[in-house]
Amino acid sequence: MPKTQPPLDSTDLGILRALVADSTLTNKAIASRLGLAESTCAYRLRMMRDAGVILGSRVTLNLSALGFPIQAIIKVRLGSHDAAHVTTLYTKLTQIPGVIQAFHVAGEDDFHLHVAVENPEALRDMVLQHITVNRVVRQTETQLIFEARDGVGVLAQ
Repeated sequence: MPKTQPPLDSTDLGILRALVADSTLTNKAIASRLGLAESTCAYRLRMMRDAGVILGSRVTLNLSALGFPIQAIIKVRLGSHDAAHVTTLYTKLTQIPGVIQAFHVAGEDDFHLHVAVENPEALRDMVLQHITVNRVVRQTETQLIFEARDGVGVLAQ
């Protein structure tokens, strides 16, 4: 269970901005950039991790270089919205090989899946073999991603 964290101050936000810009920065590098003592920086990082402000770090992969050059968004609409069916399907969708991220959304669609596959046939097979086979799924719509860019995020100044 995360500990309660006091509100973040400008130093905490500076540490977070540095990490968002480059998650490989060492504690020493962050402290140096922000003019902090290394011990202060380490303490604040530990507190933010313990409080659940920092949830982990991620590696960004070049999907094309790994043999998955086709990315798409698959929209999934359900025929029934029984809580147990929704929860069960959500778990199943996140376990499909090639699903990068699954979003449970409001509106016409119920889920949006960001996926990466090796070819058009694999995309078709993903939909037919892993998604529409679930009885609760009423409809899917697949949109190819031509290009994706990261936004500036919530800590942009």
